[in-house]
Amino acid sequence: MTNLSKLPTWADENNIYAVIETPRGSTCKLEFDPELKVFTLAKPLMVGLTYPYDWGFIPSTQAEDGDPLDVLIIHASQTYPGVVLRCRPIGILEILQKRKGKEERNDRIFVAPERSPLESNLEDIRDLPSRAVEELEQFFRATNALEDKELKFLGWRGPGAAIKAIRRLSIAMGG
Repeated sequence: MTNLSKLPTWADENNIYAVIETPRGSTCKLEFDPELKVFTLAKPLMVGLTYPYDWGFIPSTQAEDGDPLDVLIIHASQTYPGVVLRCRPIGILEILQKRKGKEERNDRIFVAPERSPLESNLEDIRDLPSRAVEELEQFFRATNALEDKELKFLGWRGPGAAIKAIRRLSIAMGG
């Protein structure tokens, strides 16, 4: 299998690549292991909790926590682990994560797939209804509820801030 974490960050000047790790509806979090080049179980979610959208990472990036940038793909479809989508960045939720007395940023990038007709008009994550924003924040809290982590939401920003973060955290020559 290809080392998905080493794919280019950018598909073209407007779209990034997003690698799906955990499909929408999943009751456990999967993650790509770049050494084994397979998907492994990261953790089961609490009973009754499922991923609201496809979850994954942006290849050839590295966030403060040492992992690739997290990405939530806003679309009505469900894919499967290993699918690579061309997506346009639509926003970022800036998060400060505290674990064992150490603070670090662990932001979430939001994207919409290039070939997703239902989300073609979604240009800015801040245009989601306030209820949807609240539900996403509660989802992120719930996925960490049983871990020794504390999340502080610093704010929702639009596509410009997302693109800036992706460019800043890109580690590849093609990124």
